[in-house]
Amino acid sequence: MVTAILAIAIGFEREFHGHPAGIKTLGLVGVGACLFSGLGLEAFKGSTDPTRIAAQVVTGVGFLGAGAIMRQGNEVHGLTTAASIWVVAAIGMAVGFGFYVPAIFTTLLILAMLFLLRPIEHVLFHRYKKIQDAVEVKIVPP
Repeated sequence: MVTAILAIAIGFEREFHGHPAGIKTLGLVGVGACLFSGLGLEAFKGSTDPTRIAAQVVTGVGFLGAGAIMRQGNEVHGLTTAASIWVVAAIGMAVGFGFYVPAIFTTLLILAMLFLLRPIEHVLFHRYKKIQDAVEVKIVPP
């Protein structure tokens, strides 16, 4: 339940800003990572290193994140969404291994970054890009 709340909170931000991986996707990734971690810790006590399962979760989530990244010409879209999928899996694994405080702290930090850095990014970098595009001289062949 803790993982679902934390993952859905991050998914809400993605959904609110119209990005492809939202509440359902991030909720599923977080809960799945938590379940794999918990099972690895409890089901195979002493017989298997639980970090082996965690390593496989990271690999699998990497494929999900790669699917969220799109390239259009010189621009790349979906990197923040891919990073959100990755960090939600890490939060799910932290809860699955019993590290609730770091998981909650990380969720709050990620939400602050996603909500608070967006306006700063638009003011500083998108304005600069518009100026750069306007000043750029385009040479058209005869």
